[in-house]
Amino acid sequence: MTRHPYPFAKQQENKAPKPVQLSVLQGMLSLAFRHHQAGRLAEAERIYRRILALDSRQADTLHLLGMIAYQTGRQEAAVEMFQKAIAINAGKASYHSDLGVALQAQGRLNEAAACYERALSLKPNFAEAHGNLGNIHHAQGRLDEAVARHELAVSLNPKLPESHFNLGNCLQDKYKLAEAAACYERALALKPDYAEAWCNLGSTRKAQGKLDEAVACYRRQLALQPNSDGAFYNLGNALLAQGKSDEAVKSYERALALNPDFAEAHGNLGNLLHVMGKLHEAEAHHLRALALKPSFPESHYNLGNALQDQDKLEAAVASYERALALKPDYAEAWCNLGNARKTQGMLEEAAACFERALTLKPNFAEAHANLGTTLQAQGKLDEAVAHHERALALRPNLPDSHYNLGNALQDQDKLEEAVACYERALSLKPDFAKAHYNLGCARHASGHLEEALLYYKRAQIFQPDFAQASFSESLALLSLGDFADGWRKYESRWKTKEHVTRMRTYAQPLWKGEKLAPDGRLLIWNEQGVGDEIMFAGFIPDVIRTGNRCVLDCDARLNPLFARSFPGIEIVSTGNPDPEHPPMLDFAAHLPSGSLPGLFRTTHAAFAATASPYLAADPLETEKFRASYADGKRLAGLSWYTKNRKTGRHRSIDLSLFAPWFARPDIRWISLQYGDHDELEKQAAQAGAPILIDRSIDPLSDIDRFAAQVAAMDLVVTIDNSTAHLAGALGVPTWVLLPFAPDWRWLLARDDSPWYPSLRLFRQPKLGDWPAVIQKVLSAL
Repeated sequence: MTRHPYPFAKQQENKAPKPVQLSVLQGMLSLAFRHHQAGRLAEAERIYRRILALDSRQADTLHLLGMIAYQTGRQEAAVEMFQKAIAINAGKASYHSDLGVALQAQGRLNEAAACYERALSLKPNFAEAHGNLGNIHHAQGRLDEAVARHELAVSLNPKLPESHFNLGNCLQDKYKLAEAAACYERALALKPDYAEAWCNLGSTRKAQGKLDEAVACYRRQLALQPNSDGAFYNLGNALLAQGKSDEAVKSYERALALNPDFAEAHGNLGNLLHVMGKLHEAEAHHLRALALKPSFPESHYNLGNALQDQDKLEAAVASYERALALKPDYAEAWCNLGNARKTQGMLEEAAACFERALTLKPNFAEAHANLGTTLQAQGKLDEAVAHHERALALRPNLPDSHYNLGNALQDQDKLEEAVACYERALSLKPDFAKAHYNLGCARHASGHLEEALLYYKRAQIFQPDFAQASFSESLALLSLGDFADGWRKYESRWKTKEHVTRMRTYAQPLWKGEKLAPDGRLLIWNEQGVGDEIMFAGFIPDVIRTGNRCVLDCDARLNPLFARSFPGIEIVSTGNPDPEHPPMLDFAAHLPSGSLPGLFRTTHAAFAATASPYLAADPLETEKFRASYADGKRLAGLSWYTKNRKTGRHRSIDLSLFAPWFARPDIRWISLQYGDHDELEKQAAQAGAPILIDRSIDPLSDIDRFAAQVAAMDLVVTIDNSTAHLAGALGVPTWVLLPFAPDWRWLLARDDSPWYPSLRLFRQPKLGDWPAVIQKVLSAL
C-alpha cells in the first residue's frame, strides 16, 4: 500500500529586510520559484543559493532550498535548511510542518510528530499538518487516532485528494473495505491521474473479492505509470486470483523485466509456476528470491515446497529448517517439514513437527489432517480418527479430510462409516479419483465386489493412469471368476508402487505362449513373495507342455525344491537383480511368473489342466519327520498368523481361539508357524496349546526341509499364508481359514480351490467372526 505525506504548501515571498535589495531579491526569488515549479530543480537551487549569498537570513529561501533537498532525497540537508528557516521565523506553521515531513522520511517519527504539533499550535486549521500527524499515528499502529486526524483534515479541506487517500489507507488497515474504497474514489474524483490511489483502490477491490474491478484499477495505474514494477506485480496477483495463470505469469515477468531484483515477484512467480507443475522453473525463481533476500523465511519455505514436490527431500528439509531458524513460530513450515519427514518414513519426527505446528496454531486444519495420517501409519487409529475429526470441525467442506477420516475408519474395519466419509468427499469433489478408489476398496472389503468394480472404474475415468485402481479392478474380477478380463488387467501391477517386484528390462521380448525356435530358450522369472512363487510354479507343467526349453529363475530358498519337482528344466537363482540391469542369461523370450495364468487359465474349464501335486518334498526327510512325530495319533500341522503389515491383522488368528480343537485326544498338533521359537513357545504356553514346536525347523530360511515337514502331516490347518500354498502344491490335505473378504485367489462362495485340489476352504460368515470358523472346523475334525 502506498502512503503519501501531504505536499508542501505553496510559498509566499517575504519582504526583503534591506530596502536597497528588495527589487533584486524579489526578482531572483520569483525566477527561482518558476524554475522550481517547472521541475528545473538545479536551476532553482543555484538561484536560491545566490539569494542566500546576498542575504543569509532569507527564511523563505532557506525553506525552499530545504524543499529541493527533500525532493532530491537529501533528507539531512532538508532538515538543516528547515531548521535554519525556523530559527529566523519560528512563527510560520508551514516551516514546522515541512520539517516534520523531512524527519518522518528519516524514520524519526516522534520528532516529526512534535513538529506537526507545533505547526498546529500556530495554525489549528492546518489540514495538511493534521493529515501528516495522522500518517505518524498510522505508522505507529494507532489506527483510531490516525482515522480521527484524517477525518479532521478532510473536513478542513475536502478538496485535498491526499486527505481522502490517507484516510482510505487507515480504513483499509482496519478492514473497513467499503469505506476505504469510497475514500480512494473521492481522491480520484479530485485527481483522476492519482496513480497511487488507483493502486490502493485495486488492493481494496481485490480484498473485497471484486477481482475484475481490481484488475481494472491496476491497468489504470499502468496507463499512468507504464514502468511501475509494483503495478505489474499487483496486477499479476489479481489475475492469479481470477485463475488466469498464463496472464499472471506474463505480468510477473513484466515486473521482473523492469526490476530483476524484485524478490517478491520472483517468489510469487515461483509459487505460480509450482502450481502449474513447472517445478524446475519454480525452484529457480525461489533461489533468485533467496539470493536477493536470504533472510526472508517465506522464500526458504517456498523453495522447500518446490523441492519436496520434486522428491528432493533432504534439500526440502534443509530449506524448511532454514525458514524455521529465521522464524521459529512459522507453523506452516513446521507442517511441511512434517510432510517431508513422513515421506522419508520418519514417522515419529513427522508427528513431532505436526504437533509443534498445532502448538503454534491450534486451529490449523491441515496440521491436524497430516498428524492424523501419520498416526494412522503408526497404527494409532483412535488418535488418527480424533485428529481427522478435528480437521473436519475446522474445515467441514475439505474433501481430503473426509477421505483421510474414511481411510482411518476403514483400517478400524468400520467399513460402513468409511463408506459414508468417502461419499461425503465425493459430494464435495466428484472427480476425486482416490476417494472413488478407496470407496471401491471399502465395498470390496465388505464383500460387495460388483460395487467395488464400479468405483474402481470411476477412479480410472477421473485419473486414467491410476494403475492401482486398474490392478484392484483385476483382483475383483479374478475374485468373481472373470479370468479373461482379470488376467488382462492384472498386468497393470507393474505400474503400481505397491507391487514389490519391478519389471525386468530385457532386450528379448515377452513370451506369448508360442513355440520358440529349437535353439531358443524361455526364461520364467520370479516375482512377489515365496507363496506367490509357489502358486505360479503350478503353471510350469503347462510351460513344459509347450515343448520349449525352459529356465526358471527362483528364490534361492526354493531352488532345491523346484529342482527336484521340475527335473526337465534348468533352475537358477539370480537373487534380487536390478530391474534396469538384470542378469545376463541365454534365452530367446521371457515372462514373469505372475503372467503365466493369463496364458493358461483364462476360463474355469482351463483349470482342469492343474497338476496335483506339482511339488515333491524330499521323501527321506519326510519319513524321518513322520517317524519322529509318530505317537499313534493323526498328525495335524497348524499355522496361525502372518506378519504382513497390510492384511495380516485380518488373516491372523489368536492361538487361544483353537482351544476346542486341542481337546481332541486323537490329534497331535505340530507347529508349521514361522517365527522365533522362543516367542512361539511363549504363545503356546499362554494359550495352553499342546502344540509341538520343532526347533530344528526354520520355515523362512530352509524351505526344502520345511516342505518335508509339511508333507509328513496327515492334515494341515492354516490361515491364508505361504504354508497354505506350499501344502497345496505338495498335495497334502489342507484346510485354509479365510477372512470374510479373502484374497482374490480364493474366489467367492466355494469351499474348494481350483489352484490346489487338496485344499478345503473355511470362510468367515461375517467380518471378524473367527469363532464360527473354529466351530465349523471342529465339526469337520
